[in-house]
Amino acid sequence: MTDKDEHPSSTHPPLPPPPEDEQFARLRLLRSRRVGIATFRRLLAEHGTAQNALAALPEVARAAGVSGYQICPEGVIYAELKAARAARARLLVQGEPSYPALLNDLSDAPPFLWMIGDPDVLARPMISLVGARNASSLGTRMAKALARDLGAAGYVVVSGLARGVDAAAHTAALETGTLAVQAGGVDVIYPPENAELARNIAATGVRLTEQPMGLQPMARHFPPRNRIISGLSPATIVVEAASRSGSLITARDALDQGRDVLAVPGHPFDARASGCNMLIRDGATLVRSAADVLEVLSPLEQHRVNAPVVPPAPKRNLRETADLHVQILSRLGPSPLAEDQLIRDLKVQPAQVAPALVDLELDGQITRRPGGLLTRVV
Repeated sequence: MTDKDEHPSSTHPPLPPPPEDEQFARLRLLRSRRVGIATFRRLLAEHGTAQNALAALPEVARAAGVSGYQICPEGVIYAELKAARAARARLLVQGEPSYPALLNDLSDAPPFLWMIGDPDVLARPMISLVGARNASSLGTRMAKALARDLGAAGYVVVSGLARGVDAAAHTAALETGTLAVQAGGVDVIYPPENAELARNIAATGVRLTEQPMGLQPMARHFPPRNRIISGLSPATIVVEAASRSGSLITARDALDQGRDVLAVPGHPFDARASGCNMLIRDGATLVRSAADVLEVLSPLEQHRVNAPVVPPAPKRNLRETADLHVQILSRLGPSPLAEDQLIRDLKVQPAQVAPALVDLELDGQITRRPGGLLTRVV
């Protein structure tokens, strides 16, 4: 046997992992019907390994009233891995160093992400920027200016590869670094007119998704995509958003995740600005230029650098959540109270208070005022 035989060329495609490989089994478990992220984690916790969880899954499904359940076939995972090799996609696994650090803060963080591009981009500080698909000329100009200036300040601009504001932000940040979170497979470009932009992003930045290779995006895939956009950075900027829009879903995700929300104001008569104006009314930071964003980001980044590593806030059950709602409402009245003061009074971690406040706001029991003030609706 020659040395060449002993050391095959590095350009030869690697063999697929055997089906008993734990990572292969975990991907197979996550791709099985009716297994979402919460179920995936519960099954692993209960059964120890993905192999054991796969073996138990048909019985779990039968106990839940699902007859004839079949787990994801091995061939489906082999096909996904083959498609990933063809697209030069890389699998990011939660718990490994290459996985985006801030996503670990999410209770529903994706166990796996497919990415195409430069992995070094994932280690840099990020800022999320989203907005209207039917953006005005002024809106796209603002998005480009913010993305260009924030990129020059060292931030990777994160957006969703959509038409309008997203495309403008990605385009302006190509030279400094941009990350596109896709709703479908990382090898499926949507909308089609952004194909060249997607190729350019892959060359200098990153495209990523939690969805399987080859998946054509559908409407239901976009809201889960939005939580990743907001989850990758400490703050989300909204540039033009209607009162009911995907951009506001992203802003709400950011609030749920304990992240900052910033918004560019618009004319009261422009429906595309109604969502941004509403966010500002409810306490979002008003953005006139990148300087306003950097003023918010600097203390956030400094806090992240200097803060000691602490475990995430413990999850609360329904009873504890209800009790927290009661405590919040008992401390609020018609007179405005600063959110920071409320958190100090409650002696509860901010990460637990933020989603509770969003719940109460959506229920119409509290109202956010400018300056981070809260009042109870009576």
